[in-house]
Amino acid sequence: MEIVIAGRHTQIPERFREFATAKLEKVAQYDSQAQLVQVEVVHENNPRQADTAETVEITVRGKGPVIRAEASAGDIFSAFDVAMGKLMQQERRAKDRRKSKHKMTRRQAQAFDQAMMGLATPPADAPAELAPPPVVDAELVDTPPSSVGSVDANGDRIKESTLAGSPVVIREKVHQAEPMSVEQAIYEMELVGHPFFLFVDSASGLPSVLYHRHGWTYGVLRLETIPAKTSVAS
Repeated sequence: MEIVIAGRHTQIPERFREFATAKLEKVAQYDSQAQLVQVEVVHENNPRQADTAETVEITVRGKGPVIRAEASAGDIFSAFDVAMGKLMQQERRAKDRRKSKHKMTRRQAQAFDQAMMGLATPPADAPAELAPPPVVDAELVDTPPSSVGSVDANGDRIKESTLAGSPVVIREKVHQAEPMSVEQAIYEMELVGHPFFLFVDSASGLPSVLYHRHGWTYGVLRLETIPAKTSVAS
């Protein structure tokens, strides 16, 4: 398992690298498919945000879904510990879910899928560990403008452009992903801690956006194209 530690607007002390590397070895104990762990440290220079000046984001990549957690604190060691705690909770939940989903009957799986979408209450005999985790607001970190045609650490293509005669900057990001079911989209959205998730629905083949509403209720927006209207010359 490869571990990559990088800083944005800050230098990474060697003591922190050793500290983080030693703790991240635990990831392999929960996720045998983990191939790469990326740690990004972001420093905020604003004195008013001294208590949250350091943000640590940990991302685990492998054969399965991406798992991500982040936290902010006054120093990078505290921020890492909180982020690491969140990450291990996600790892344990993902591991339990894989085991329990394998043991579920087809009826239980169908009922669980409906419950996840808010169409029914969860089955009484469904494994408790399959209950979706509470959704929290994602901690957003400002990203500096990137160069046109660049590729970020995730392998996504980034492009920036401005509207003619306007200060508006448009940042485009192209992410490659395989079509998936709504249930898989919910699962992957919860693992990265985002309030929404863009995916291609394997059932309909349509570009879709999954978002959390409240409790066990989720919403899905799908985009269906219609033929452009053509003007008829008189």
